[in-house]
Amino acid sequence: MSVGIVTSAGRDAPLQALNGIQIINTPTEYSTVFENTYTENGRIQTLHHQAGLINFEHVPQVWRNAPIVHLAPIAQELDAGLAKQFPTSLVGVTPQGWMRGWDENGKVFATAWENSDQVLGRVGGVVMSIEDINRDLEIVESMAHQTRVLCLTEAEAGSVLHWNGDRRRFRAPVVEEVDSTGAGDIFAAAFFVRLHQTRDPWEAARFATNLAAYSVTRVGLNGIPTREEIERCLMEVLL
Repeated sequence: MSVGIVTSAGRDAPLQALNGIQIINTPTEYSTVFENTYTENGRIQTLHHQAGLINFEHVPQVWRNAPIVHLAPIAQELDAGLAKQFPTSLVGVTPQGWMRGWDENGKVFATAWENSDQVLGRVGGVVMSIEDINRDLEIVESMAHQTRVLCLTEAEAGSVLHWNGDRRRFRAPVVEEVDSTGAGDIFAAAFFVRLHQTRDPWEAARFATNLAAYSVTRVGLNGIPTREEIERCLMEVLL
């Protein structure tokens, strides 16, 4: 698919590594930079820098009717009003950046999602991780009643999809984990693309769960799925 990114990144961001992707960048002194530390009790995050804010004016006119729009704040950079600006698109949201706060030392903690009512009732799908809500499943249940489709990722345990008042777990294949950073982003992209193609949230969750599992077997941007892996995950449902 043809992909475009609207972002705010400093000169430290390796945007040149994203070959074949159109990038509209609002320059800022620093890119948003997190340090992730994984422990037996979960992930600890530290925010070192926050990039500039992004709003609808930064989106090129020609992109405003894109079939799929993925809103992906990571540190309160996006205007929540963007959710209503794409009436002809499948709008998917990964709201983790609206659910993060941090102290004066940059230590990140879960916080209430302000203005969630501006987003949940308007979008076609929401993907978030159990880390984003500090493992508080009551938050998930509440949000699932406010939006069309909600998928919760749970690392090696797979994902849980909430749709039409029903919920279903999708187990991840067992793999050797090397680097899990970015697996949630791959899951979300795969989920929204497959949801758009099939209009079937169950199939989208199955596909995304399997594809994201492959990504943790490699380090960094090498975790991006290969064409062979994508085709393998597509074929599994036909067997």
